[in-house]
Amino acid sequence: MSSAHVKFFFWLIPVLVLCLCPLAVQAQDSANKTTSVTGCLAKGVESGGYYIAGADGKFWELSGKVDATHVGHKVTVQGHVLHRAPAEEAKYADNEKQEANGKPVADFEVSSLKMISDSCK
Repeated sequence: MSSAHVKFFFWLIPVLVLCLCPLAVQAQDSANKTTSVTGCLAKGVESGGYYIAGADGKFWELSGKVDATHVGHKVTVQGHVLHRAPAEEAKYADNEKQEANGKPVADFEVSSLKMISDSCK
């Protein structure tokens, strides 16, 4: 390999590392971003499981701070979207499909819950 190639790669590697670092940080920040979901709180198929049928038509399987006394109420939950490993997600796939009538389900870690209405209508 010529010295020109060595010099090129000597400079290319640090430049690539510096360019890719912000992308990794941005992806990590978006995974931890707090967001909210509003919809009807329902009891899931699993013991202690709950989900929200969101106003936008999405289904969210909830974990974390869920107050069972609000089942059947319109609520807003705050927290963040969970991204589970495919093997772990497969454990819950059948129950999620049953809860959401076959529609896709996303996982949501609840940090707080606020009742909007005592009815889902």
